[in-house]
Amino acid sequence: MAQLREIKKRIVAVKTIQRITKTMQMIATAKFTAALARAKNSRPYTDTIRGLVAKVSAQAGDTSHPLLEKPARASGKELVLVIASDRGLCGAYNSNVLRTATKLLAEIRAGGSEVVLDASGRKALGFFKYQKQEISNRHAVGDRPQYEAVEKIGQDYIDRYVAGEFSSVKVVYMRFISAARQRPEVMQLLPLSLPKAPEGAEAAGANANFDFSPSAPELLDELLPRSVKVSLYQAFLDAVVSENVMRMVAMKAATDNARGLGRTLKRSFNRARQARITTELTEIVAGVEALK
Repeated sequence: MAQLREIKKRIVAVKTIQRITKTMQMIATAKFTAALARAKNSRPYTDTIRGLVAKVSAQAGDTSHPLLEKPARASGKELVLVIASDRGLCGAYNSNVLRTATKLLAEIRAGGSEVVLDASGRKALGFFKYQKQEISNRHAVGDRPQYEAVEKIGQDYIDRYVAGEFSSVKVVYMRFISAARQRPEVMQLLPLSLPKAPEGAEAAGANANFDFSPSAPELLDELLPRSVKVSLYQAFLDAVVSENVMRMVAMKAATDNARGLGRTLKRSFNRARQARITTELTEIVAGVEALK
């Protein structure tokens, strides 16, 4: 009897967990759909800005810019921003990002440079606190990154980089490739690395002369900071999309596991009940035989 009660309690608990994980899966699906739409809408603008910067820089000749090269009086410090999540239950999302970040920090320190660590997300804060690594700044962006908030972070990095406070700025985040594939990535934010133009485009424009209005340096002064900010904004968007899709997959797996465990417990309950009934019938028959 005690075994039946124990199995029944486990069945009730598993059903409760199944309802919770199913609800979390539905919420994650809704958030993923909204975040994916925002990331897809911003991607063409980000790619266009970077492509435009590459074209202007290529046609401007020897024109240089502080954001394209290391500061002349740069310190030996490198800034690393790690973008993780505020909540868990999203599979291997945080562990993959934090593992990539840990490897990058070890490589920077092995090269003789000092690391200034920034973090976004409570999971990153908790991890580095446990590792006893000092965090310079914490950036709270949330589930719906706003460009205005990310722009302030980007502008702060630009100002400090140009002033020579850092020799480079890198961002560790989860890049969203598709619903089935997400990859932890290290993006060099500063000095800005320009995408390479296609070979056909280079050949076509090799003998072309361009007149810039305003001048190429003025265009770069406007385009390069904007490219840094939108690249950082895109990284935050990709991180949110990846977090929600991985949570959706994790909660679906948890729901399926709970459903399977519920069926197993139900079979165990039926077997135990049948065994108890058989035992009771045997005892009744034995008692009747004893009375004869």
